[in-house]
Amino acid sequence: MPATDEDIIRDLLHRYTDQVRPAASIAAGVAARQRHRERRRLVSLAAAGTALGVAAGVIAVVPGHSPAPRRTAAAGSASRRAAGPAVNSRLVSLAAFLQERSGSLPGNASLVIRTQTIGHAAPEVTYNLYTDRGAYYGGDSKSTLMAAIAGHDNMADGMDARETSAARYAVAGDLTTARQRMADATPNWFGLGRSPAVQKRLWEKAAAAARPILRAKGIKTPLKQPTGQARQDDINNYVWNNSVDALTEGGGNPQIRAGVLRLLSTIPEVTVANSTAGGQPTLTLTAGPALFGGGSPQVLTINARTGVPIKSVFAAQGKVPPSVDTFRVSRVTLADIEAGKF
Repeated sequence: MPATDEDIIRDLLHRYTDQVRPAASIAAGVAARQRHRERRRLVSLAAAGTALGVAAGVIAVVPGHSPAPRRTAAAGSASRRAAGPAVNSRLVSLAAFLQERSGSLPGNASLVIRTQTIGHAAPEVTYNLYTDRGAYYGGDSKSTLMAAIAGHDNMADGMDARETSAARYAVAGDLTTARQRMADATPNWFGLGRSPAVQKRLWEKAAAAARPILRAKGIKTPLKQPTGQARQDDINNYVWNNSVDALTEGGGNPQIRAGVLRLLSTIPEVTVANSTAGGQPTLTLTAGPALFGGGSPQVLTINARTGVPIKSVFAAQGKVPPSVDTFRVSRVTLADIEAGKF
C-alpha cells in the first residue's frame, strides 16, 4: 500500500529529529510492538546523530552522510548490484533448507514472548500474538494477552502484514522486487522503482515540509538528498529493520523465516558468524555501522538450523542506553491461546 504524503513527511521528521528520552518514558503507556519500533528508531537516530551534532537537545540526522567506514567488499559490490543484489550464500543455504523442510504448516499464528532489557531498567516481558490473517494482540502477561483477544483489541496497523507479505514473496520471488517491497513496508521518500525525477520530487516535498520544523528547533544544517552509496545504505537500513521485524512477527512460520534470510543475504554490511547459545548452534548476524550512520551495529542471533530469532542486541549509543531483546517463538493456534493453553 503506497505511503501517503503525511506518512512520508512524518517518517522524514522522525529520521531527522527526535528527543532522546529515558527508557521509562519510552515504555510508558505504549503497546509492546510500538515500544520496540520506537526503541529501534531512537537507536538509529542516536547512532547517526554525530554526523550533525546536537542542537537544543535534539538529534539532527542526515541519513547516510556521516563518516561511516566503508568495507572494501561492500564498495566493490556496486557493479554486481546493478545486475541484481549480491547474496550471502550461508543465509541463502539456510533459507533453502527451511523451504525444503517446511512441509504443511500447523497452527494459524505466531506467539512471540519478548523480554527486553534497556540499560539498567528491570526486564520487561511482553506476550505478542501475530495471526496469519494479520491481527496483532499484545499484553504483558498471559492473562492480559487473553483479555486482549477476548476484547477484540487488534492493534495491527497494516505494517506487520506488509512486512510479512514481503518476506513470503522473497522465498521464491525476485530479490530486487522483494527488497523494494520490504523497504516500502514502512513510509519512506525513496520512490523505489520510480523515475529519478519522481524520486527527487518526493524528497523535495518531504524536505520542504520538514525545514520549518527543523528551523524552529534551531537546526540550521540544510537537508541534502542522499545519493550513491549513502542512499544505498539508507535503503539497506529499511530492508534490515523491516526484515528483522518480520522475523519476530512471523517467527513461527518457516516460510517467513526463509524469506527474511534471503532478504538479509542481499545486504553487504551484514556479516554472519558461527556461534552457540544455550548449548545450541546459532548464527550471529551483525548489521554493520554503515547501516546506522556509522554508529554501533545491531547484532541478531538466530538458531543455525531453524532460523528462529533468539536474541537482538543494540550497544549503547550517545544518550540511548544499551538494549537486549530475547525471544521465545512458537507456532500456535488462536483458539489455544484464547483458552489459555500456552
